[in-house]
Amino acid sequence: MYSFKNDYSEGAHPQILNTLVDTNLVQEEGYGEDRYSLEAAELLKKKMACSDVAVHFLTGGTQTNMIAIAAFLRPHEAAIAAHTGHINVHETGAIEATGHKVLAVSSGKDGKLTVAGIQAMLDAHPDEHMVKPKLVYISDTTENGAVYTKSELEALSSFCKSHQLYLYLDGARLGSALSSPVNDLELSDLPKLVDAFYIGGTKNGALLGEALVICNDALKEDFRYLMKQKGAMLAKGRLTGIQFLVLFRDDLYSDLAAHANAMAFKLSKAIQDAGYAFLTPPVSNQIFPILPHDVIEQLRRQFYFYDWEQIDADHSAVRLVTSWATKEEAVDAFIETLKAKAVN
Repeated sequence: MYSFKNDYSEGAHPQILNTLVDTNLVQEEGYGEDRYSLEAAELLKKKMACSDVAVHFLTGGTQTNMIAIAAFLRPHEAAIAAHTGHINVHETGAIEATGHKVLAVSSGKDGKLTVAGIQAMLDAHPDEHMVKPKLVYISDTTENGAVYTKSELEALSSFCKSHQLYLYLDGARLGSALSSPVNDLELSDLPKLVDAFYIGGTKNGALLGEALVICNDALKEDFRYLMKQKGAMLAKGRLTGIQFLVLFRDDLYSDLAAHANAMAFKLSKAIQDAGYAFLTPPVSNQIFPILPHDVIEQLRRQFYFYDWEQIDADHSAVRLVTSWATKEEAVDAFIETLKAKAVN
């Protein structure tokens, strides 16, 4: 059985593991003050062409979202997110547990937020008898595999700035987004357009780790205090720093994301050639084909994947996710099984 359930089923890229072994007995400062973490932070600033951002390494996406959003908001302020947004659906109320409400906006099948949706939420919260919307949360790629274009992000950025809202981007799958053929954003665009974002390592070759980038000066103060208070400051901070140093030193991060996308696109083409449609256009390493239930059951005998949404009595959309480590022979086996069922 081969898994297409997610992009974190494997451990870490061998270059990362080898570097962790090679540096294992080198004595370093703790709590992210080691030479590797400091060098990785400077490398990321160079990649972003922006020297005045603050870079903090954390261990996971939910932890990063929880601490960042709690740090950025005052007690009466709330976050706006698409109804499919990770902080609204898959983080066990982590944001709410810090005392901040998540205001969910209905979004289309692609899971993108729009200016109109944000404006509607602002209109619905006009005074001090309600929470005050202050932060807009988006994901790139979205939870439904879509990618924000530069014009879309510019529109959100302009709106947020004119309405004194923070724009925060969850980049758990940012590598896949930036490597997508429909993407026209550069990493260097993000510090100009958002107040904070994170670069996801867990889902793109790292053993664990996310790099939070705080762009807005007003949000930088005392962030390390909050990391420590929330249990997010690793004594062995080198473990995350080393991984991002390896991922970005020779563009390994982009190469791994490109492989994940390529495997997804190979699956997509074969599924399209077999006559099946998709819930959303396949543009990243998450794809959502709509398949007959008998085909799904046949595929499930050999592969793991998630059911996503029932379309009608005979069809459902499933989620297939490829990773930096997805084997092409596994993709070929999936395609052959699909073709065999189509013929029968």
